[in-house]
Amino acid sequence: MDPRTSEVLDALDELCNPMLDELTTLVAIPSVSGTDAENDALAHLATVFAENGLDVDHWPLDLDGLIARPDFPGVEVERSEAFGLVGRLGGGGGGRTLMFNGHVDVVPPGDPAQWPAEPFTPTLMGGRLAGRGTCDMKAGLVAALWATTAIRTAGVDLAGDVVIAAVLGEEDGGLGTYATLARGWTADACVIPEPTDLDLVPGNAGSLTFRLTINGLATHAARRTEGVSAIDKLVPVLTVLRQLEAQRNANVDPLARRWELAYPISLGTVQGGDWASSVPDRLVAEGRLGVQLGEDVADARVALEEAVAVGCAADPWLADHPVGVEWWGGQFASGRLPAESDLADRVSEAHRHAGGGPHRTWIAPYGSDLRLMTAIGGVPTLQYGPGDVALAHGPNEHVVLDDVQMCARTLAVLALDVCGVVADDDVSGAR
Repeated sequence: MDPRTSEVLDALDELCNPMLDELTTLVAIPSVSGTDAENDALAHLATVFAENGLDVDHWPLDLDGLIARPDFPGVEVERSEAFGLVGRLGGGGGGRTLMFNGHVDVVPPGDPAQWPAEPFTPTLMGGRLAGRGTCDMKAGLVAALWATTAIRTAGVDLAGDVVIAAVLGEEDGGLGTYATLARGWTADACVIPEPTDLDLVPGNAGSLTFRLTINGLATHAARRTEGVSAIDKLVPVLTVLRQLEAQRNANVDPLARRWELAYPISLGTVQGGDWASSVPDRLVAEGRLGVQLGEDVADARVALEEAVAVGCAADPWLADHPVGVEWWGGQFASGRLPAESDLADRVSEAHRHAGGGPHRTWIAPYGSDLRLMTAIGGVPTLQYGPGDVALAHGPNEHVVLDDVQMCARTLAVLALDVCGVVADDDVSGAR
């Protein structure tokens, strides 16, 4: 191993305790999407970035201007204010720029009674740290900071820049990454340390949020047959959605075949009726449509709309009272690392040199900011990070600390490779 690489990894190991402290502090900030705590987390990180020697860009977002743009990816929660944050470890020039992109927002914790401890009280349990946001994805973001700080601490001068983009709004559409790109921050390559179990994820399916409105005919429940239940009329709609799901998953990319459903269609909320003794005359269901790799978002919408129309045509009531379909909230297109990019090979080699074990390559069945980095930013991007995505959004969310350290080691080695190291004589000459 190159001596400077060894020096960086040694420095990283020395930083274990302060980095664990930082992860614990960050997880304790209840940065649920759309709350003020999103901005609190970024303000905290802005201070940490500066303390770790990074150049800091911390700016207020023009929410109205960004949301009005035709390619804006959508939001699902309201925000009165929001901020962007980038930290940069400047290089000496002539090298490539590597970005680490990580989000600070988390989903709500749900029922606290299902958690083994308070969701926002980070809890150490036998080499694991538990709490909302540990896995998705504050551990990955701290690993990126850890790697960058180790390079600086070891006194290694890079030729290119390392940029850490800490973003909000990933969970509900991608506001933060979209704003970061609009700010002009870009790179030659990007790694998003989302939870992948230290596997390589060079692409994502997309997901589109939809709303179905079904109208029935209200009457007294004692005369049920004289009305039309909007709840009952959800059944034929569910049938055609399951048929559409099967069609869309009949032939998937080989890297996505590890999933039972690469492109699922699901309903997340259903609201119907307003009185137990009345036949409900209205039902509103909101759900998620999986977007196939490389599929145009407009085509995906049409596929669902046509399936719902077929279901309505087969039902006498719905034929005359068709189901309304609306598209709202986060609109995640699919995304993929360009075939000509060598980033996956470089991350794989960095993982090996850092001491990592066997790893796999797969396509994720969920949307992420990868698609914004590749499509809007034109930046070759993949996901590689600590944690099991199956634990994200659940009450047992946790991350294995050894995996966080391994991720940091890999990202440090990758930065030396992608950005390049300034030769010692160049550094002394420049001084």
